[in-house]
Amino acid sequence: MDSCVIPLRHGGLSLVQTTDFFYPLVEDPYMMGRIACANVLSDLYAMGITDCDNMLMLLSISQKMNEEEREKIMPLMVKGFRDAAEEGGTSVTGGHTVINPWIIIGGVATVVCQPNEFIMPDSAVPGDVLVLTKPLGTQVAVNAHQWLDNPERWNKIKLVVSKEDVELAYQEAMFSMAMLNRTAAGLMHTFNAHAATDITGFGILGHAQNLAKQQRSEVSFVIHNLPIIAKMAAVSKASGRFGLLQGTSAETSGGLLICLPREQAARFCAEIKSPKYGEGHQAWIIGIVEKGNHTARIIDKPRIIEVMPRGHTLHHDNSNTSPEPAS
Repeated sequence: MDSCVIPLRHGGLSLVQTTDFFYPLVEDPYMMGRIACANVLSDLYAMGITDCDNMLMLLSISQKMNEEEREKIMPLMVKGFRDAAEEGGTSVTGGHTVINPWIIIGGVATVVCQPNEFIMPDSAVPGDVLVLTKPLGTQVAVNAHQWLDNPERWNKIKLVVSKEDVELAYQEAMFSMAMLNRTAAGLMHTFNAHAATDITGFGILGHAQNLAKQQRSEVSFVIHNLPIIAKMAAVSKASGRFGLLQGTSAETSGGLLICLPREQAARFCAEIKSPKYGEGHQAWIIGIVEKGNHTARIIDKPRIIEVMPRGHTLHHDNSNTSPEPAS
């Protein structure tokens, strides 16, 4: 499961806790902090939990950084993490910092819940519909952006994508990874979700398989549609890496994969786009739950939904500290 659920000795409450950390994958340290925090909280959101009682931050400073780099970069990462925690209605009260060969950022999220506050991810039934709340292709977009400076790699993909396409996809991926899955978690209760998980390192197929195995009913998941950040399907194919269309490409801080009753799925997708939840939330029906033996698969020729990048302004204005080249 995405989080551990520990029954407490006192009064029918459970402690729900999760931890995660990783290495930087975007250039902007503030956005990296936001993404790291969103990624930690996502494991709570996957269980339909919308409130977090406390967060700890785990931070590793690279010994390769000089003092000036440290003083500019690390406070921005910390601020990004704290700002995202605040957006999630929680705060960072402590943590641990070490010096290490690599930069690492992550944390711990903890909440004490009543049973009605979380949704155990085990109640999908045949006839349910699979919904996904963020586009796929974050790893491809981040790598393609790095390849702009690597002629050998760029030459492999330049026939299918322009530099501007890559910049836009990178911005979209960064925005998507930094967005909290909190709204989706709240709507899981409204629309009677039967199970959910968040899409991260094992890709859409890996996490779908893992979720299918947890179900109490004899079910299998079949995925027909893949919403992918625009042009990244072509980049994945041309590069011969990632396995995006096979569902094995890793994602970072991806969306929730939710099993919803058939009559609720379209309403969930419409509701999450409502302006009252702020801009940027999306959802797609991507597959079905059928009678089966706890497996998940993607059909032979899935429909690729090209998710067009939007213009984004979540970017922290750190123009004094790390000017980014104009694209």
